[in-house]
Amino acid sequence: MPRHARYIVEGLPLHVVQRGNNRGDCFFAVRDYTAYLGMLQELAAEHGCAIHAYVLMTNHVHLLLTPQQVDSAGLLMKNLGQRYVQLVNRRHGRSGSLWEGRFRSCIVDSDQYLLRCYRYIEMNPVRASMVGNPAHYPWSSFHANSLGAPSPLISPHAQFNALGHDGDERRDAYRALFAEPLTDSELRQIRDATNGGFALGGAEFVEDVAERLGLPVMRRKQRRNRGQTTSSVDAPQQSRLSGLSPV
Repeated sequence: MPRHARYIVEGLPLHVVQRGNNRGDCFFAVRDYTAYLGMLQELAAEHGCAIHAYVLMTNHVHLLLTPQQVDSAGLLMKNLGQRYVQLVNRRHGRSGSLWEGRFRSCIVDSDQYLLRCYRYIEMNPVRASMVGNPAHYPWSSFHANSLGAPSPLISPHAQFNALGHDGDERRDAYRALFAEPLTDSELRQIRDATNGGFALGGAEFVEDVAERLGLPVMRRKQRRNRGQTTSSVDAPQQSRLSGLSPV
């Protein structure tokens, strides 16, 4: 079966997920996490990707980034994945694949949905019951975005900067967002969009992207009725960009 195209628009934020093969571990020691972050910083700059948020979990990675070109994210993830696997295999005497395969991603509306993705990413260790507070997990951007820790890797998105007039005000406003957890509906929407390659945003955002691309924006949902398969069209905010060139 042919694989789905990945939909990327330069200048629009992208939520990226890369999982370990068969959901196996991809980080085995502290130095693996630090090596990955060093490679991410170098290659993001090389390929024109601004990194806004990240979390490195034991068996997967989340990134929130904005690519400068259509192929920026693909080049970043390809070169980062290959270089990191070579390092890990050499360090730990292993061989073969480490990653599940192609990374998954969704274009994100740079309005309210973007800040939800920030929180979704940085709260991963809490939802996984690894820590009780995101500040207690060392391998995420929470320390930079919320606590002001220096990070040459992180480039705040304009939507983040709009939270306040200066760094302290922005961080205070950002931390306040964590007082209310994301709802089950919000969590499901982000996961469904990322796993399915949907555009994550409101109807106006989806329609705007479709207009920019000159392509129809819809998701056809298969359902069974008395043994037959029919199609239905979901609401625009659950739409999928179709017809774009794969990256």
